[in-house]
Order: sequence, then structure tokens, then C-alpha cells
Amino acid sequence: MKFCLMKLCRLLCLALSLPLHIMQLIGLCGVYKRLFPLLAYKITFSYNDKMHKVKRELFRNVAKFADTDGTLRLLEIGCGSGANFRFYPYGCTVISTDPNPHFQKYLRMSMAANQHLTYDKFICVSGEDMRGVRDESVDVVVCTLVLCSVSDVQQVLQETRRILKTGGAFYFLEHVVSDSSSWTYFLQYVFEPLWCYLGDGCMVTRATWKDIEEAGFSEVNLRHVEAPCLHLMIRPHIMGYCIK
Repeated sequence: MKFCLMKLCRLLCLALSLPLHIMQLIGLCGVYKRLFPLLAYKITFSYNDKMHKVKRELFRNVAKFADTDGTLRLLEIGCGSGANFRFYPYGCTVISTDPNPHFQKYLRMSMAANQHLTYDKFICVSGEDMRGVRDESVDVVVCTLVLCSVSDVQQVLQETRRILKTGGAFYFLEHVVSDSSSWTYFLQYVFEPLWCYLGDGCMVTRATWKDIEEAGFSEVNLRHVEAPCLHLMIRPHIMGYCIK
């Protein structure tokens, strides 16, 4: 009964999202691409407040992956408005990438507020194709709330392994699909078609931990957590780091 209800509700949600699909096909969603960075920037403050302890724990040992000369080059995939900058160690050099160029205005604001870092450059690329970044050129790659919206998770992970130095680390924090027997999964499955459009391609039913475990890293440190006080649909998270 629950399964049938879930299918029926998803069909209804698909029907409700049809106008958004038509808008995308005719190119009207380009306007939303300009508005989304502002929305993301505003949400960042609330998300960081709620996830402060989680992020501090996640990034607490980033500095240990510095090169032998003490320098630390960190590349962030899907940097958005720079929500993670405050958690990076003093003096590290940050390369920012994001496929949406309209984030740069808010990125500059985050840079100004986090002057303990050195900023190299912003590259407008997708995580699936970072050909502008040399092989084995960074010590750390960071990816938070990004793998939910990329078109090819495995390709992003392979690009990550390509640009990481041997012994370098990939840090991640992502919301994931809930257990299929839970009401959280019911909501995720039903509302995903609509959520995807409103969240700029965000998919809430991805089992991203499987992709990370199968990506070929030499060591995987991953755990499941429940994000505090967030919307029920994106409360299940994974966090951790992998070593190349």
C-alpha cells in the first residue's frame, strides 16, 4: 500500500513540475541560474550555523596533508559562495571551481571575510571536466553538497583522483538517500522531481557512498550522520575523507 501511494504521489509531483521542465527546454531557467547563487548564499549562513561542529570535525586534520615544504594547495569542487573557507587551515592556498559563474560576486565576499587563506584563482568548470587543472597538482580536494547535482558522480571522482597528488586527500560532506523503509525515503522519492528543479539539479535519492567506495582510493574513511535541524529530506548525510 505504501509503495503504491509513493508511486502515485511521485506521478503527481512529476505533473506539477511539468511547467518547470518546459521552461528549462525553452531556456527560461537561465534566469534561475542567476538567482540561485543569491539563494545559496543566504542559505549558507543557516546551514553553517547548524553544521558548524560537523564541519569543524570534518576539516580538523586537513593540514596534515600539506606538502613536504609546508605548503598546502586545496581545490574545492563546486565552491559556490565559499561556505567552507572559514574551516580551512591558516595559510593554505585555495583554488575555487564552480560551473556557475554567477557565484563569483558572493565568492569575493567570502574571500574578504576569510583573509587567513591565500586565493589562487576561480575556474568556471564542472567537476566532470577539470582539464584546466594539472595532474597530481593539489594536496587536498574538497566537495560538499555537490555530488548530489553533478551529471556523473564517478567521473567527478576520477577527475579528483587525477588532480590529487599521491597521498593527497579528498574530503566530502554530502546528503544521501535514506533507508528505503523510512518515511524520509518516501518524501525523497516523491518530491525529487520538483526538488531537482528548485535545487539546481539536486537529486535526493543518490547512494553516493557506494560511488566513493568504488572510486579506487587507497583508503576510505566514511561515516553516515544525521544532519541537525535540517529539512527531513536532506537530513541523512555522509562525511569523511579518502586518501589517494
